[in-house]
Amino acid sequence: MAKISSSAVNRITASLATLGCLFLGATSAQANNSCSAMDAQVRQLLAAMSGNTRHINYHGVVTLQRGGDMQIMELSHEVVDGKATEELSRLTGQDAKVERSGHSTGCMHPGHQLLQSVELVGEGFCGLAASYRFRLGPGERIAGREAVRLRVEPLDMYRFGYVFELDRDTALMLKSTTLASDQRVMEQFQFASLEMESGRPREASTEHAASHPHPHETAHLRTGPAWRISWLPAGFMPTDTAPIEAQRKTYTDGLASFSVFLEPLATAIKPGEGVEREGSTVAYTRGVVLNRRPVLVTVLGEIPTNTARMVADSVRLQ
Repeated sequence: MAKISSSAVNRITASLATLGCLFLGATSAQANNSCSAMDAQVRQLLAAMSGNTRHINYHGVVTLQRGGDMQIMELSHEVVDGKATEELSRLTGQDAKVERSGHSTGCMHPGHQLLQSVELVGEGFCGLAASYRFRLGPGERIAGREAVRLRVEPLDMYRFGYVFELDRDTALMLKSTTLASDQRVMEQFQFASLEMESGRPREASTEHAASHPHPHETAHLRTGPAWRISWLPAGFMPTDTAPIEAQRKTYTDGLASFSVFLEPLATAIKPGEGVEREGSTVAYTRGVVLNRRPVLVTVLGEIPTNTARMVADSVRLQ
């Protein structure tokens, strides 16, 4: 796997292009079991978060912070006839723009929350209570709007925690902070200005169209040996029914997501692992020999490094 770019726009574009379209839906049994343990106010807030991307048009400037790196971007979201159009343009550094259009509002891209806004489809958010603890409290004033703070604390070591500042009137995410287990900030974004109306970012000199490759549609992603993941953190589930020989398989717990890639190699490579992290996103790569076949395993997603390592260790050929 190539080194992750330091450009926020490039990373978001790569996530959109490789991870595809995610549908979140817990079974009714999961929903009934976990929703009983979730505070009613939290359920109402999550339901509002689920609906706001279907009905609200907005346009604003956001900041994205990872360590000492700060990016400023312009973001718009517009819904017409049940289809969402989103554009993200970088205002600092080299011009670039990410655009996705004509999406059903029941469709979510895993990847950075600037574009996904934690879109929780239907009642699927109830299953999150099995993996996270939710706490409500008073929020900050962000982009001139009053917010409610939602703390999302992981119940195990396999995922990150979050602090969301949500608009008090619409539940739109105004600020998001991703936290490691030691409460270190992995990345943070927030609106610097916000208008609740449709808008389009300025034209940029470089454009990246967000595509939707799928294991059933992309030849090089469906050819390869049959394989499976023998271990997943509790709460993670496949996002689609990718064939067992697909070179990419994607999983989510409803907030975090990651993809696993398996690439057959002509010859074995030296033992070892490669790890690159940008904010909350890790790219973990390992060359291994499975059933006497050399392969390259890559885990890419918004999970701790140790989680990615354990998932890679669990890859098995059928």
